[in-house]
Amino acid sequence: MSFKLDLDTPSYKGAVSFNTGLFIGGKWVDPVEGGTIDVVNPATGKPITTVSVGTAKDVDIAVDVAKKAFKASWGLKVPGSERGKLLNKLADLIEAKADEFAALETLNVGKPFSSSRHMEVNLTLTALRYFAGQAEKLKGETVESSEQKFTYTRREPYGVVAAITPWNGPLLMLICKLGPAVAAGNVVVMKPSEFTPLSSLKLAGMINEAGFPPGVINIINGEGSTVGNALSHHPDIWRISFTGSILTGRKIQEASAKSNLKVVTLELGGKSPNIIFDDCDVAQTAKWSVMGVYINMGQACIAGSRIYVQEGIYDKFLAAFQEETKAWSQHTGDPFDLNTRHGPLVSQIQFDRVMGYIDSAKKDGATILTGGERHGNEGYFVQPTIITDTRPDMKIIQEEIFGPVASIIKFKTEEEVIEMANNTTYGLACGLFTRDGARATRVAHALEAGTAWVNCYTMFDLNAPTGGYKQSGFGKVFGEEGIKEYTQLKSVHVNLGIQI
Repeated sequence: MSFKLDLDTPSYKGAVSFNTGLFIGGKWVDPVEGGTIDVVNPATGKPITTVSVGTAKDVDIAVDVAKKAFKASWGLKVPGSERGKLLNKLADLIEAKADEFAALETLNVGKPFSSSRHMEVNLTLTALRYFAGQAEKLKGETVESSEQKFTYTRREPYGVVAAITPWNGPLLMLICKLGPAVAAGNVVVMKPSEFTPLSSLKLAGMINEAGFPPGVINIINGEGSTVGNALSHHPDIWRISFTGSILTGRKIQEASAKSNLKVVTLELGGKSPNIIFDDCDVAQTAKWSVMGVYINMGQACIAGSRIYVQEGIYDKFLAAFQEETKAWSQHTGDPFDLNTRHGPLVSQIQFDRVMGYIDSAKKDGATILTGGERHGNEGYFVQPTIITDTRPDMKIIQEEIFGPVASIIKFKTEEEVIEMANNTTYGLACGLFTRDGARATRVAHALEAGTAWVNCYTMFDLNAPTGGYKQSGFGKVFGEEGIKEYTQLKSVHVNLGIQI
């Protein structure tokens, strides 16, 4: 039930180890039906190891264990300050193994090690400690009533909460759901992606050491059609948080309606516009835009993949952006090489999907200006790609590619670009570059997206909530709103002397 691998790479030398079972009730257990699945290294296309996968039977066991833990040793029985201490202890344990966690993310996801270590793991630690601090800041309010009546509100946990995390940022996304749920006093049953479970399993092995009572945090590997479906339908789960595709999000919401009307938080991706006005700093804008679309090999829901450039600087910006893209491409290769910026896509499925979109663009008459091909002969590497000569009705403009593909579109006026940018079913994020402060504010307010960046991209602040508009989903992460998502608001009315 355990796995250990000794790595000797330019960025990490040492062992990586984790348990390969299911973590339920503070114990490592085998799945009831004994299923397994191979986990693949996307840089080579070869298996790393085999891990256990659960079914609905394991979900039933985990939910029952979690319910008992909530009633016996968690929820409002444990003060927020103590819940925060345990989350901080977990952060300390992760930090002590930070390089190993980064190596697991690189091995399993294909992220360049420098990104895994200095972005993924560091942001994970920052987020976990942020949620720990929020645990004792939950509060209600007193409500104006009368001298004979006292009314107040209080925030209470739901009880059993489920979370389904994606494959593109497994460790960080796990913490972004586990952290606020547990901080608010809930118990959780979590399903990591079957493609990238390794860092989640490593973290599960630290739950007991951090001091959490058995059953407060449970992690079940498995596929969406089995474990995810069971979590979505389970009548004793009262809130579920999912990050992934619109199609799966719809199924989860439908399952909630058919089971117990559980509250659903959905983060369903995006097709984010990045608007370049002709008064911007072209050199800086090109650098930000490259990072905005190619970060994590384009496997980011916030990726600024639709780049709108005002006609006055179109040629100048395109040349700068192409030059920056080529520079980024030159650092494609082994994710464990410290010079690598661009690694593989996560799986053969995702590789085929991205290449299919590029082929579609060619057939629709678009121009592949840069990239558009496989890199190398091993693994799932796709070259950073620039596409021009597009039309609004093309698949590459309307659909989320989730790969290193940027579409460049020319525009004339502010009004025109706002209309084009908002012509999408998505609404997760947007960016704009201009030196005109009034225009920046005006356009940021006009764009239909939950997060707007001005003269930057992918810059988050944990005190500010983030979440989607339209079919990018609903519910918030981070900020006070992020932890409130995992609480129910109760009003209490106290009679101080009214008689009838």
